[in-house]
Amino acid sequence: MSSSIKNPSVVTCKAAVAWGAGEPLVMEEVEVSPPQPMEIRIKVVCTSLCRSDITAWESQAHPPIYPRIFGHEASGIVESVGQGVTEFEEGDHVLTLFMGECMRCRHCTSGKSNICQALGLERRGLMHSDQKTRFSVRGEPIYHYCAVSSFSEYTVVHSGCAVKVDSIAPLEKICLLSCGVAAGLGAAWKVADISEGSTVVIFGLGTVGLSVAQGAKLRGASRVIGVDTNPAKSEKAKAFGVTDYVNPNDFNEPIQQVIKRITDGGADYSFECVGDTGMITTALQSCCDGWGVTVTLGVPKVKPEITAHYGLFLSGRTLKGSLFGGWKPKSDLPSLVDMYLRKEIQIDEFITHNLPFEDINKAFNLMREGKCLRCVIHMPR
Repeated sequence: MSSSIKNPSVVTCKAAVAWGAGEPLVMEEVEVSPPQPMEIRIKVVCTSLCRSDITAWESQAHPPIYPRIFGHEASGIVESVGQGVTEFEEGDHVLTLFMGECMRCRHCTSGKSNICQALGLERRGLMHSDQKTRFSVRGEPIYHYCAVSSFSEYTVVHSGCAVKVDSIAPLEKICLLSCGVAAGLGAAWKVADISEGSTVVIFGLGTVGLSVAQGAKLRGASRVIGVDTNPAKSEKAKAFGVTDYVNPNDFNEPIQQVIKRITDGGADYSFECVGDTGMITTALQSCCDGWGVTVTLGVPKVKPEITAHYGLFLSGRTLKGSLFGGWKPKSDLPSLVDMYLRKEIQIDEFITHNLPFEDINKAFNLMREGKCLRCVIHMPR
């Protein structure tokens, strides 16, 4: 069913609503409120499914935030703008941002951080501006996710949580830059600052891990070791710069010992892209003494605490966290889009499935079963 304007201010459209943790999404007719001051309403064109959507959907967090519309890695076209918005106009092509950039707070102006104090990671399912929702179904409010909620034909976001992009860029491809691909590239380039000729080990060869591999390759790393228990990923990984594939199940010794043995004492850089806090310790142990850097990117499903022996740090190792690869989203994403248009970075190769919106639950199943990198979900035109 295509979208229709119910009255001049409210849009009625289809959205995939999660009514409970782990429950299949239900296609519902939802009402999307008009954009409030400093907000924009977007007609979503494409949205890709990210592992963190799955993690949040499966979470048994209390209190539960349901019903809810997930999705945060998306592209679309501005349908209307709220009062005070000057940087967007109807028809602009945009990428959504799961954490925004106000350009004014201490973090935005520091040059040291991308964690905006005003529009940072939103966890309560409500709009930044007034702590309310813009979605409802049958009169019941529907919660947002990561200030985006792109599993809907229309969505409302703060103007600081979207970025205008070149209209010639294919929206069905560049939506991946809203999270996964950009996060991996930034972790390699901005957070770790990989040096030429270095050795890199990556734990987890999903979209984020393979984006790290791509970034390492482009930085001139001499060896990129990919660690994953799914052997089906070994060939695919080579296309993104992985030189050595290692499956922990093939060895009778801890994988960190294998890495240290084949790298003459440990890698220069290691990346945890699984979302397993125990793996962070393994990644630290896989780095070399003196200057080894470990970057963690994964979102853990359980046990958020990290345990590591102090000696790992006393010997000179560094552990860094990376959220969205350190990119300032509004400032930096257009340059990544330009790099894609110049064929300097790969995006298309991450897309393993293209599905219509009504098949969104199939996308969830494919990712849960480890049978895809990115499923791009196409909204009705």
